[in-house]
Amino acid sequence: MKFKNLLRASLAVGLVGGLALAASGPADAAKVRWKMQSTFGSSLPHLGTSAVRFVANVKEMSGGELNIKFFEPGALVPSLECFDAVSKGSLESCWTTPGYHTSKYPALSFFTTVPFGPQIGEFLGWKWFGGGNDLKQKIYDKHNLIAFDSFAIGAETSGWFKTEINSLDQIKGLKMRFFGLGAKVMEKMGVQTQLLPGADIYPALERGVIDATEFSMPTIDTKLGFYQIAKYNYFPGWHQQVSVSELLMNKDSWNKLSKQHQKIIQVGLGDSVMHTYAETEARNFGAMQVMADKHGVKLRRWPDATLAKFEAAWNEVVKEESAKDALFKEVADHFYAFRKGYSKWGDAQALKGTYLK
Repeated sequence: MKFKNLLRASLAVGLVGGLALAASGPADAAKVRWKMQSTFGSSLPHLGTSAVRFVANVKEMSGGELNIKFFEPGALVPSLECFDAVSKGSLESCWTTPGYHTSKYPALSFFTTVPFGPQIGEFLGWKWFGGGNDLKQKIYDKHNLIAFDSFAIGAETSGWFKTEINSLDQIKGLKMRFFGLGAKVMEKMGVQTQLLPGADIYPALERGVIDATEFSMPTIDTKLGFYQIAKYNYFPGWHQQVSVSELLMNKDSWNKLSKQHQKIIQVGLGDSVMHTYAETEARNFGAMQVMADKHGVKLRRWPDATLAKFEAAWNEVVKEESAKDALFKEVADHFYAFRKGYSKWGDAQALKGTYLK
């Protein structure tokens, strides 16, 4: 009798276990697991922390069904090789920036930031509703890629130098890390530029591989410790008044997602863009104070005459690059046509000077 009861109990447990496995099997199979390598470390303010926040939000909004695993820079592929890895499907996605793909298409820099460019409202107006991102997607379509803006940050600083710069003659021959289209301007000033991911900059400065650098903004640059080697930080960020990065995805992987999961990613990224921008604007003035008071950084502003030379050099770059690169010209013409149209609204709303007597 006891044996029969034990047999019944065992069968019941087996049946329940089988039902549980049957119930959990399809649910587990429905879960999506992606790899996402970031170009920015998880603890790097704004740039990396925004990625960590995004994947957490996506997981929560999907009820755990959409899991995007964050990987640190270089964990799976070198930071500047994300384009190819995602295109081939080795990775489903990268948290990166179009400005890191310029070895393939120099015009892609326009979709991150433009020297002497607009503030965030005008820039996102062009990208989101003025056809800018549609133009970028046409390029990505050739490589089985799709991307959406992932975060925005405010204006950056335009350089860390070991000595005070009193004349542009002093920067001739300097080896300097510089990003995007601004690098071409600095080259016209006689600077030898190179593009380095954030994690590689401090070691390069320390070893003398580069003499100076720009990277981002006070909250970020302080974290990276540039002040330990270069004490002079220059403003304004004429080369990056606003910067917008992207979640770069393999198009096949994207197309396999449900419409619900696609929408969750898009909504999560929209939140990330404005959250990160507002965060940078709220924290950088405090970081500037810390740089000066605690770390002895000398904050300097380029003279207006120097900024005018940078701008003149930028205008030359646009003409020269447009003459030799049809895609660059197409993107530049599109961008500046939007700016011309926008100026009717922008100029009408501009507050110039101080109105208090």
